[in-house]
Amino acid sequence: MSAAPSQFTADLRVAAGDQWDRVIQHKFTKELAAGTINRAVLKKYLIQDHRFLDAFVVLLGSIISHARSLEDRIPACQFLALVTSKENTYFERCFEQLGCTAEERASIPDAECTVGFCNLMRDTAMNGSLAEMLSIIVVCEWSYLSWGDLVKNTTNRDDFLCYEWVDLHSGDDFTALVAYLRGLLDKEGSIISSDDRTVCQTRFLEAVQLEEDFFDTAYYE
Repeated sequence: MSAAPSQFTADLRVAAGDQWDRVIQHKFTKELAAGTINRAVLKKYLIQDHRFLDAFVVLLGSIISHARSLEDRIPACQFLALVTSKENTYFERCFEQLGCTAEERASIPDAECTVGFCNLMRDTAMNGSLAEMLSIIVVCEWSYLSWGDLVKNTTNRDDFLCYEWVDLHSGDDFTALVAYLRGLLDKEGSIISSDDRTVCQTRFLEAVQLEEDFFDTAYYE
């Protein structure tokens, strides 16, 4: 029996349990919004986050190519343009503000979770179904919207390094993007087999684990 069209992503979120709450209420997001985050922690996070931007673009591009209609592709194309322009520029401006040179970034190895995320995105983009691809990207964007919504009204507006990252992951436009991505995955969940839904849940939970690891790594690795 197929899952109800509006239920699949909600079921995946339930499967993540308390770990989802740990991700969206992580001390990193709270300190970022407050503007109190240690700049060494923020720099470490930004360096590693920027590392999987290329893999993210590959995954999003594969979603666009595998989508079922032009109507389904257009919002993802618009999101791809945002990621490769405004979001990428944010990273570049942050590195300049933090005095983090290209040479310094190149000298820092990939964190284990960075490698894991890049491999997950690229492998799924190359070998996975549309539903699997969506299961990963929904975690990335829905979890960020969830924490962004929690802190957006209390965000310190004194430092663009902090508030622009919150702004990129909250508000009406980003809410609409996440609703669109969830809608695509809900639609896939209604037509794929039970076994395929199980595979999607595995991908979803892998991504949630990596999100938690990623925030933790900024402090501890």
